[in-house]
Amino acid sequence: MTKGWAVVSAWENIGSFVRRRRAENPGPMTLDGTNSYILTAPGASGVVVVDPGPLQERHLGELAAAGSVELILITHHHGDHTDGSARLHQLTGAPVRAALPAFCHGAQALHDGEIIQAGGLTLEVLATPGHTSDSLCFVVTDPLARDSFGQGAGTVVLTGDTILGSGSTVICHPDGKLGDYLDSLAALRRRGARVNGAGVTGPVAGAGVAALPGHGPVLGDIAAAAQAYEQHRAVRIAEVRNAVELLASIGTAEPTAAQVAAIVYKDVPEHLQGAAYLSVEAQLLYLRG
Repeated sequence: MTKGWAVVSAWENIGSFVRRRRAENPGPMTLDGTNSYILTAPGASGVVVVDPGPLQERHLGELAAAGSVELILITHHHGDHTDGSARLHQLTGAPVRAALPAFCHGAQALHDGEIIQAGGLTLEVLATPGHTSDSLCFVVTDPLARDSFGQGAGTVVLTGDTILGSGSTVICHPDGKLGDYLDSLAALRRRGARVNGAGVTGPVAGAGVAALPGHGPVLGDIAAAAQAYEQHRAVRIAEVRNAVELLASIGTAEPTAAQVAAIVYKDVPEHLQGAAYLSVEAQLLYLRG
């Protein structure tokens, strides 16, 4: 969650094989808008779209015109990422693939560990539940991207809402679960550290593997970002535990999420309190085992 947002330029080039367009849907939960990604290796004939975003004709029209779309991928089912999927499928004829069959169009669901060759790139599907049960990340590699990305192959990780460019991710209880989310963060941290150790770099030479989030700016090192998220969650879990103990000491044996949020998230603006309640619900469930 974040306390503010700003509209920025819609299109941005990221390295040699990624372009990003921000949808015109800024808000407290979408930051400056949903990031839709166009992936294509230099010289490749097709492109891959990740997260079509909302049902906005101008946004979808520009995605459709960005190249010969051969595949559309979804990080998770929330409408700010998927409401435009069917329309983009209609505009391009490209199959839409997601973890949940209900959000696929003309193709089968994705599965953890699947390797996809498209747009001249290699994409690996990583199941990263937590924000939602169906959350996915995509590890994207162009083995020829040496000039723009430094030593070795160019690799980035598209993180959807599992890791955001700013603020923290909401655990969408009851679909999302904190235990799953912590496992996903650990997996992304290990993955980033492993790739970094192999000499593979992100869009800035000498930096770590970049995280390309569903909202907000690019993060230069996914391992560092995941570790920072883990540390943030550890602090929040401790705060929730302390709030529960405080409420128990004054006779509230089974505190509600609202009661705990009033202590832990007292500085969160009113329009974000609903998201805070969801995260507290997830944390209470986690602490109760």
